[in-house]
Amino acid sequence: MRFLRVALFIAPLAVGVQIDRQGRETYDGYKVFRVVTDDEQLTGFEAQLGSLSAIELSRNRGHIDAHHFDIAVPPESLDAFEALNYEAETLTEDLGADIALEGELQPFPGLEKSTSGVAAAALPSFSWFSAYHPYADHLTFLKSLQAAFPSNSELITAGTSFEGRTIQGIHLWGSGGKGSKPAIYYHGNVHAREWISSITVEYITYQLINNYSNDTAIKAALDNYDFYILPIVNPDGFVYTQTTTRLVRYPSPPVLATCGGESLLRGVGTDINRNWPNGHWDGAGSSTSPGSETYRGEAPGDTPENTGIRIFGDKLGAGKGIKLYIDFHSYGQYILTPYGYSCSATAPNQSKQDTLARNTGAAIAAVHGTRFTTGQTCATLYATAGGSNDYFTDVTTAELAWAIELRDTGTYGFTLPANQIIPTGEETWAGQKYLWANF
Repeated sequence: MRFLRVALFIAPLAVGVQIDRQGRETYDGYKVFRVVTDDEQLTGFEAQLGSLSAIELSRNRGHIDAHHFDIAVPPESLDAFEALNYEAETLTEDLGADIALEGELQPFPGLEKSTSGVAAAALPSFSWFSAYHPYADHLTFLKSLQAAFPSNSELITAGTSFEGRTIQGIHLWGSGGKGSKPAIYYHGNVHAREWISSITVEYITYQLINNYSNDTAIKAALDNYDFYILPIVNPDGFVYTQTTTRLVRYPSPPVLATCGGESLLRGVGTDINRNWPNGHWDGAGSSTSPGSETYRGEAPGDTPENTGIRIFGDKLGAGKGIKLYIDFHSYGQYILTPYGYSCSATAPNQSKQDTLARNTGAAIAAVHGTRFTTGQTCATLYATAGGSNDYFTDVTTAELAWAIELRDTGTYGFTLPANQIIPTGEETWAGQKYLWANF
């Protein structure tokens, strides 16, 4: 097998791929199924995914002898899939129609005319949260947020992506002054197709700034902690999902894997969230194959994105320390504590983390009734060797290091309609407010 690093993303080649007028792959006629397998069926089913040209969207291997996969099957493979006779539930009749519900990408909407918050005239319009947006407009949004809070914020960078994009974020602080308090460190969109994660992180940022002067609980949070927020830590992949192929996990950097003269083009590259050098990089839950969406890389921490966000986090840990780290994902509605590399290992403060996670879930549910499952990553969902919350627990020694999988549980999956952005933000905001007040 020969591996060749390439500087450009490679469009997946699948049977029946359709391209729209903007050059983007469409998914018209794809059906999404939840397939249940047992241990004996598992290996055979995984092998059959490729022959079906199916896209694996999600899997849950947290329960002994029971595994479920969410897969998108193209129309020309539907008969072959049904002939396999697996136990399956139809989640989506037409994936292309679901993607249409996300709406077209909308430009930056400008600034608010009035609000009760800090520097009201300079805040971005709240209508930002009514749609999804092009990558460049996310950068404009961050700049506008910083301009609305000029004495208590700065734009930050955490390295550069494989294609040369700056990993951009924002640092917020309160009355103690810049860099004077323990850190709260948020990541979004490490996996390219998880659009709801970045805009939810931005919702949290917006509300922190808007409520600092009129909500004593928010003022206390910013006075007690420095917030370091990176909404899009995989900018190359994010751009690719907006311009070419919506549903790729698309890790970075891409790798063209050639086996017997055939190229493996779907899901290639290194999964940034299996690349963390936490001492368990080569364990269960990651792959050695560049053709896998959970490819761990050639060496621990060898992606430029991981290097940038890791060095930034290391500096925070070596400074005032990290009180809370959260990597926001979708989908599934989980609050996941360490560890991912082992289903039996526990964090030193596991009992405290379990209680806080359950109560955070209750705070989320109180807003719109959305229920989150809480627990340790491996035992609750699946093994994730080389994951970020393990790294921040063991290496950077954050007090709390979580992964949160946002809405939903599979009805729309990664293609959450735009009208769910604000409800997702509202409930996530409530959960975070609970955490900040109850550490």
